[in-house]
Amino acid sequence: MVESIVAIVCLLVVLPGMVLWFLDRRRRSDDSPGPAAPPPAELAQRAERMEQRITALEKLLDAEAPGWRTRDVE
Repeated sequence: MVESIVAIVCLLVVLPGMVLWFLDRRRRSDDSPGPAAPPPAELAQRAERMEQRITALEKLLDAEAPGWRTRDVE
């Protein structure tokens, strides 16, 4: 009687759990790490260029639509 309960528990709980665990391990090992992040110096350079572009756009908007900063956005 006890052996049959153990066998049923193994078939219904342990075996599927092991299969899922092995599939997850295989999936994780197949995943590529993805592209590497750019170095900090390049990120700083990109941020500086973006800041210059934003400043230029704000100057253009100030000339074209003087009240754009105080306008309510809905």
